[in-house]
Amino acid sequence: MGIKDRFSHIFHNRETGLLGSRCFTRWFSANESIVSRLGLYEELDGYNVRVKTVAFNSSGNLLVSGSGDKSIVVWDWERSTRLLSYDSGHSTVRDTKIIPLTDDKRIATTSYDGQVRLAEVLEDGRVHTKSLGMYRFSACKLAVEPGNPFRLYSCGEDGFVREFDLRSNCAKELLHCSRLSKGKYNPGKMVLNDIAIDPRNPNYFCAGGTDAYARVYDIRKLQREDASSNLDKPVDIFCPDHLIKTSGIWVSGLAYSNSSELVVNYCNDHIYLFQKNMGFGSSIDKPQVFFGRRNDFSTTGVSFFGPNDDYVITGSRCDHIFIWKKNGAKLIRVIKGKTFQVKPHPHLPIIATCGPEMTVKLWGPMANDDHPLPYDIEKIMESNRMDTESNLQSYVNQFNMMEDLEQTMEDADPCLEWQ
Repeated sequence: MGIKDRFSHIFHNRETGLLGSRCFTRWFSANESIVSRLGLYEELDGYNVRVKTVAFNSSGNLLVSGSGDKSIVVWDWERSTRLLSYDSGHSTVRDTKIIPLTDDKRIATTSYDGQVRLAEVLEDGRVHTKSLGMYRFSACKLAVEPGNPFRLYSCGEDGFVREFDLRSNCAKELLHCSRLSKGKYNPGKMVLNDIAIDPRNPNYFCAGGTDAYARVYDIRKLQREDASSNLDKPVDIFCPDHLIKTSGIWVSGLAYSNSSELVVNYCNDHIYLFQKNMGFGSSIDKPQVFFGRRNDFSTTGVSFFGPNDDYVITGSRCDHIFIWKKNGAKLIRVIKGKTFQVKPHPHLPIIATCGPEMTVKLWGPMANDDHPLPYDIEKIMESNRMDTESNLQSYVNQFNMMEDLEQTMEDADPCLEWQ
């Protein structure tokens, strides 16, 4: 049965009631032919500065965005309509999440000013905002537990992971992450770029930053301890073997699938998919590798895409969006588009992105025929490979100079404590 006949057969079963709406939606959203037809669907404009972050709510009917002008906008993206706009209280918004099971009335944000803030939409439409906590440096990413309106987690450039109880407004420092250098703990500064909660077992979260190690922690253990006494002991660590003793490569983004698979996006390297049994010393299996894109940004994320997490998706420094099949890592779609963040819809084949332009872009199935990969895809990928190698060498040189300087200062003063 050809693809056109397959479509006709599926649509006929849907129209006659032989295929339920939920099954049809899942099939439609996961179909490779549908994904290969993604194109620019709509642009949401009205900003005067760059949009820094986007996110769908858990049901997918709303989209929230944050920008450099401090504003948060909630969109009815299907109608390209602003439903709400308010001043976040930040200097510049870095990340935002709509808290689940709050009737979309609570929105959390982070910023380069170090704050984690919470906004609540009141019955009369006014918005009340307050600060939940403060990082010494930039507050980076947020994580919310699926189906839990009371817990919020964040990570920051000071290396701390914080937990917020939204019922009592209590904040707790869960841990302070130490940098691993060439496989050994180093007291130097550790920046955490991303954090994600395992949706299958929300007692676990993963954090990654300025080294090559994605660390998994048990929240229950951390809640019983004080961050100042915590020795940064994750329950598992994920890192490709060949990156264990490298420098100049670090985690910029990570995400869990609904079956606890972990995908990690590396600056100056590739994207890797880890199964649960692939932590340090627990498996001879190797993670799956996704090639082709270029990443030298600390803020570039990665996501699973599709109702069954069938695809892996990310932006690239070469101004393209890359989409691979999860199983087999086959590259199936490369879309021209400048992006900082790529956020997939939770159920539909829709993607929201933001980048250097002053708009939010929405991508969906548009064309009548499947899009082939760009005619010059091999040239694009080879250019990305060469740029990555050049950029990595530059970072390695800088890193080695810093390590030599730290060692010289420690030799001069053995009692020196690095903060």
